Amino acid sequence: MFAIFQAAGWPMYLLLIASVIAMTLIIERTFSLRSKKILPPTLLDEVVRVYQSGKITPEVVTQLAGNSPLGKVLAAGLRNVHAPRDIMKESIEEAGSGVAHELERFLTTLGTIASLAPLMGLFGTIVGMIEIFGSQTATGANPAQLAHGISVALYNTGFGLLIAMPTLVAYRHFRALVDGLVVEMEQQAVKFVDVVHSARK
Repeated sequence: MFAIFQAAGWPMYLLLIASVIAMTLIIERTFSLRSKKILPPTLLDEVVRVYQSGKITPEVVTQLAGNSPLGKVLAAGLRNVHAPRDIMKESIEEAGSGVAHELERFLTTLGTIASLAPLMGLFGTIVGMIEIFGSQTATGANPAQLAHGISVALYNTGFGLLIAMPTLVAYRHFRALVDGLVVEMEQQAVKFVDVVHSARK
């Protein structure tokens, strides 16, 4: 592997850094965007029970907000249970926007790497081509330098595509996953609003 990096030249190290960053972000997002962590299955029922029991205290709301992203959204509603429906819904939407932004953390970086990796590979290819043309002399080409230039060009192109393809797949996957989680969060929050305000009729 080290021999390949030596043959590919210094542009390969830029691609190596990009691949390490992409892999780190993919692993981090895989653990952070687990559905059970974002949307605990029984949390809505527990919040409804707390509301119906009338045991809403600042401590309970703070604990709920720290429970999970869904908890943070429901806590915003719980703080405004005595407010009109529109105000309660607006507070939940504001909290939801903040939570959605948190869920999207690092996705822009991942998308940037997916777009940038082929360009970095192309840059390495150009460096290799420059070496090929630089090997031309009045007496002909230096075979060793010519071979090195070709290897730089091909290795960088291949490695750039190798990084870009899985990173792009991961970016699209996480993007769709976040969108789905946000929609489910909104639906659960609306259910809570309906429970609160239907109980008052």
